Amino acid sequence: MMTRAVDRTEELAAFLRTSRERLDPDEFGLPARRRARRTPGLRREEVAELAGVSIDYIVRLEQARGLRPSADVVEALAGALRLSPGERTYLYGLAQQQPREADKPAAVAAEPLAELIAELAPLPAMLLNHRYDILAWNREMTRLLVDFEALPPAQRNAMWLCLRHPELQKFYADRETVVRQGIAHLRAAWATHPDDAALSDLIEEFLDADQDFARWWAERDVAVNGRGRKVLRHPVAGELAVRFEVLAPIENPDQRVLIYRAADDASRAALDRLFAQ
Repeated sequence: MMTRAVDRTEELAAFLRTSRERLDPDEFGLPARRRARRTPGLRREEVAELAGVSIDYIVRLEQARGLRPSADVVEALAGALRLSPGERTYLYGLAQQQPREADKPAAVAAEPLAELIAELAPLPAMLLNHRYDILAWNREMTRLLVDFEALPPAQRNAMWLCLRHPELQKFYADRETVVRQGIAHLRAAWATHPDDAALSDLIEEFLDADQDFARWWAERDVAVNGRGRKVLRHPVAGELAVRFEVLAPIENPDQRVLIYRAADDASRAALDRLFAQ
């Protein structure tokens, strides 16, 4: 049996109706005189009041009459309907809108992910966001790279460290490839987060401070690299090779778990000696 293509207008209407009907009016503190009802969930006028739109607008949306709500209206509806993060993302997708940057979570590690990073030891691991800000790390990653805790928060950024930290500028055997991959990721992030002033400022800083970055940025490569191999020149462990894996959590799609693993037996032995110190 084949499934027909999704009609966004009809699906938006159905999603709004079912989301409204499954809400418990008692959880909204509605006046007693308004609680008696024959239909489940909230009434359309109640959702309209909570979202700050007209009743007619809600009616037209639920009747699939061709409306395309703005990002502001989508956010208001998501709040009124108490949508989960996944449901909120789905609503934005149906409305063909992008969440405003101000509505997105701050650059703070999700607690379960921070716990995961610690528990991944002895594998070096850290948590990044779309800007390459380093949100959480384990001891092994600090032994391999740098003591993030000792850095000012503004310098806890993987691209900043690669470009500007004096101890890491010659850390990667193939620095050009590492930087180019980072630039391709940042360009993709820049396009999908157009209102992220912190990201724009970071890119401007790199363009002004690093000629290689500026030249490679102008080539407009776009890619998100989730797996690969790097050769590191560690000041204590010597030259070693690692494979990296980037995992994207479903619950926190703007955060990434980065894990390093030894790429060969000699590198594994070098890491074991380093982490035993």
